[in-house]
Amino acid sequence: MILDPKEAERLLEKAVPFPKNYIIKDKKDLGRAERLGFPLVLKIISPEVMHKTDVDGVRIVNERSKLKKEFEKLIKTAKKRRIRLKGILAQEFTEGYEFIIGIKRDKVFGHSLLLGAGGIFTEIYNDKTIRICPVSEKDAAEMLEELKFLKALRSRGKKLNLNSVKKAIVNISKIAEKNTGISELDINPLIVNERKAVAVDVRVISD
Repeated sequence: MILDPKEAERLLEKAVPFPKNYIIKDKKDLGRAERLGFPLVLKIISPEVMHKTDVDGVRIVNERSKLKKEFEKLIKTAKKRRIRLKGILAQEFTEGYEFIIGIKRDKVFGHSLLLGAGGIFTEIYNDKTIRICPVSEKDAAEMLEELKFLKALRSRGKKLNLNSVKKAIVNISKIAEKNTGISELDINPLIVNERKAVAVDVRVISD
């Protein structure tokens, strides 16, 4: 069973911060999206879509005048591709660098946790490190230091709130321990900047 975005958020909200968001069912609800301010992000919500960018299911809206148009484009995209929609997620835009935190359950070892470069870089660079759960704060710190992605950002003088990333890693590990029915969990991307780490896209598969 794939949890919808709100179900996934409720499961993980004590483990990692989420940006403000609303589920938009039709054009009458667009006023709720405007409360998020601009820029904001619109995303297709469907149990049939694993990676929203693969189906052109994400839009960044920079101004109010384009909100309705971009919303309608996503609806048309879903109809054209015969995607069964549960709605459109309107989400506060968060700027920063993309990481991934992933959980997978193995029949022998139980849950393991992956940390890596996120977004489009996940598969391109294959820059990742893995630990068996539970993951301690010391483990989390070591995992961060193993990422070439982070070393590259540091070499360019980028400052990130790594304490918030370590906290998210440890907390997600605890979620997996408490919820043994989770077979897969992906936070991709986890957006990290100088102030915080925020889970902007989450996928959870549970028994």
